[in-house]
Amino acid sequence: MASVPGQDQGFRERRQSSDHEGFLAHKRFRWLKIAGAVCLIAILGYFWSDVTPHPNGGSWYGYTLGTIGAVLIVWLALLGIRKRNMTEGRWSLKAWTSAHVYLGLALIVIGTLHTGFQFGWNVHTLAYGLMMVVILSGIYGISVYASLPAALSNNSREMTRKEMVEALAAIDRQLHSAAQPLNREEADLVIAALDQDTFGWGLGARLLARYRGCTTTTALAHFASDWSRPVGSDDPRDKVRALLGKRKTQLDQIRRHMRIKALLEVWLYIHIPATIALLAALTAHIVSVFFYW
Repeated sequence: MASVPGQDQGFRERRQSSDHEGFLAHKRFRWLKIAGAVCLIAILGYFWSDVTPHPNGGSWYGYTLGTIGAVLIVWLALLGIRKRNMTEGRWSLKAWTSAHVYLGLALIVIGTLHTGFQFGWNVHTLAYGLMMVVILSGIYGISVYASLPAALSNNSREMTRKEMVEALAAIDRQLHSAAQPLNREEADLVIAALDQDTFGWGLGARLLARYRGCTTTTALAHFASDWSRPVGSDDPRDKVRALLGKRKTQLDQIRRHMRIKALLEVWLYIHIPATIALLAALTAHIVSVFFYW
């Protein structure tokens, strides 16, 4: 059957529009509307239910919301597995991620109403607290993924991480040659700068952008401080100073790259372990409820 040119063009336009549509706005905010409707029904049910004195986790209303919440938590936790099976269509990764975000936020309402605002030092409140940690860390993840990729792209200036490292290595080779005529003390400063591991910094240093003990900064400060000494146009220290400045600039670019990447990834160190802990606490919560029911 021959295709119609107009239909093919319309399909391509819809496909391109879908490709450029973010997961938050997927299908014109379909999952935001669904999650909003679920929250509205849960809130109306809370005020209209005939539970005395008010709905709680042990009432029919509480069990209903608890069941919905438990199913949602398990279903949403499957996103990590879903990412390994990327498909198109109704349950594409984009659709699944959009549902994950908005239904995850809906859990704040569902879980809170399920508790009946009754909290204590028990496994039930622990499960609720872990759920909130997972949701809040997820909110952080959404915010950084919405803002930081552009900053990462601007910082890289169309360079990959490998190209940044190669540019630094090229400067280091020039710096190694330029430092040969220096005296022992100054040569040692340059050698220390060249020997320091570019990526040998902890997560805290990357996140805070505080690289205490940076030997490149120390060497550059030494060569840049003595402006009063007479320096000829062929003095090797001028070239070393210029190359150290270039090295510091390149290091700053790499470190900004590492910081942005760390900000993009650090939430997963909380989100994933908290999700696993939540599943365990949820299991204990359900078992204890049915044991004492």
